[in-house]
Amino acid sequence: MNSIAERLDAVREQMRQRGLDALIVPRADEYLGEYIPASNERLRWISGFTGSAGVVIVLADAAAIFVDGRYTVQVRQQVSAELFEFLHLVDEPHARWLGKRLGEGRRVGYDPRMHTLTWQKKTADTLARSGVELAALDENLIDLCWRDRPQPERHPAILLEMRYTGKSSADKRREIGAAIAGQGADAALVFAADSVAWLLNIRGSDVPHLPLVLGYALLHADGKLAFFTDPLKIPAGFEAHTGKGVEVLPESEADASFRALAGRRVLADPDTANAWCQLRLAAHGAELVAGADPVLLPKACKNAAEIAGMRAAHLRDAVAEIRFLAWLDAEVAAQRLHDEATLCERLHAFRAADPLFKDLSFDTISAAGGNAAMCHYRHSDTDPGRLAMNGVYLVDSGAQYLDGTTDITRTIAIGDAGAEIRRMATLVLKGHIALDQARFPKGTTGTQLDVLARQFLWREGFDYDHGTGHGVGSFLSVHEGPQRIGKACSTAELSPGMVVSNEPGYYKADCYGIRHENLLLVKELAQQPGADRAMYGFEALTLVPFDRALLDPALMTGEEIAWLNAYHRRVRETIAPLLDGSDRAWLENATRGGPGPRVGSQRAAVTASTGCVPRARGARPMTSPLRPFTSQIARKALPPSAGSTCMRTLRLSLPP
Repeated sequence: MNSIAERLDAVREQMRQRGLDALIVPRADEYLGEYIPASNERLRWISGFTGSAGVVIVLADAAAIFVDGRYTVQVRQQVSAELFEFLHLVDEPHARWLGKRLGEGRRVGYDPRMHTLTWQKKTADTLARSGVELAALDENLIDLCWRDRPQPERHPAILLEMRYTGKSSADKRREIGAAIAGQGADAALVFAADSVAWLLNIRGSDVPHLPLVLGYALLHADGKLAFFTDPLKIPAGFEAHTGKGVEVLPESEADASFRALAGRRVLADPDTANAWCQLRLAAHGAELVAGADPVLLPKACKNAAEIAGMRAAHLRDAVAEIRFLAWLDAEVAAQRLHDEATLCERLHAFRAADPLFKDLSFDTISAAGGNAAMCHYRHSDTDPGRLAMNGVYLVDSGAQYLDGTTDITRTIAIGDAGAEIRRMATLVLKGHIALDQARFPKGTTGTQLDVLARQFLWREGFDYDHGTGHGVGSFLSVHEGPQRIGKACSTAELSPGMVVSNEPGYYKADCYGIRHENLLLVKELAQQPGADRAMYGFEALTLVPFDRALLDPALMTGEEIAWLNAYHRRVRETIAPLLDGSDRAWLENATRGGPGPRVGSQRAAVTASTGCVPRARGARPMTSPLRPFTSQIARKALPPSAGSTCMRTLRLSLPP
């Protein structure tokens, strides 16, 4: 059963045996996480689509795949137009489409483990208006047909030491248990795998890039916990690590545990926990109390040990990133224009040299030229692109270390990127700076701050179609809730200890993409004289220089240039002692002075070979705030072969 057509036929036979007229296959698995293991890639198996979001509908004589705007090109490259109709998740919601497509009395099958309770209720209501029944299945029909399905990997959990967690599992369970009781509940369904990992101070490797042990838990108000997972993943010493009161059970025993909660009030999040757990609890007589996962907020507000770990991880990550950028600059200078896969592998190697490195925190976005215009581009989905002169290279990457999680995007000029790209990159950085410098009172949400990052693009008639910032965990999910910064309404207040990304961007289809991303720690600021309330602000955790060659100083204010100089000075003073040789020299050049033509190994090599320094097209004269970027520094960067004519040309491109 190798072809997609054969797979569809096998699934339709299973549907026919159960009297189903349609089957809904989401990209999600039973744990509803962002990343899923290969053994749970059911949507990929039935369609060939590898994107991170989508839904397939299988009908008796047709099929359709729904994706969002990120994947409208990719889906047509990967999925057969002869077998599937292509539809948009937002413009044509699949439940509404099914209601129109099917007549009254039809049945639509779904696996309640793959959907939230909120989805189940809304979809059932939408279909019912057309006389269509939404039917829960006891077995997943894809699993019944997937004969060569990979076996789930079984790796032992990591018992994370107190120096990284800052608090014992027993103390965490006691505190969260008290919060559950405070909401009038007897227990809570802790469904998110990262919440369970944080609560038990464990990590795993069940999912690519997320250090999780797949499973879910019931936490009682007295702090006792039942963890439903594969017991063979639990290592020796687990009981001593977590303290008494933790029971590990196979997931097959969850239903029996739910039965014991008859007549009890159970807190569960209908928007994040799967429908199966909540429907089974209700079927056994438990009273469901709808509410947010009680672990989310305590997990997001990191304690002193977690903050120290995040800072330390970002220092070492900066070393790896800077070594990569120095190498890249030298390769371009030598006219070795690598492809995206080679660049990705090289960056991975620099990070993997760290003894605390465990994995990447997501699939690296290594995008050259026009590929950078796809903000969720993956070079592994197609033939990797290659660097080209007079364009850009965007690399969005991060790592999982034992003491923290990182996420950084830098956009690099390859040769002379041109005036248009410099203009857009500068507008994006102005927004990045505005958000970085924000001061805000307690109670402020990310939605209220989002405009700070977009204002300069909006002023010129531009925007970007993704959020400005997401939460980041501590050796956990690189996309952590509840905190976020974006247009979409968020009620989560930004609180001290939270980590969020700051990543405005701009993307011109088929031409180029720009994104400047740092991770920020929310912290309380010193009280201003005469102020009547405490104010919060951000501390940049990411310490890697921005490419000055992409910036137009004429578009920046003196305050913005001062911010860039101060940030680069902090990077240099903090990271340079951790480097040596050519890497340290590269960092010294990359961080001295403000925006404008970069004088590093790449420009020096061009100078040596051509006898002149290429001045960026349309570059305006630099103004006095940029005096730290001196011709003396530039002279040190030039090789001995560069002659006096070259030096005269160089001085013309620098501030007086």
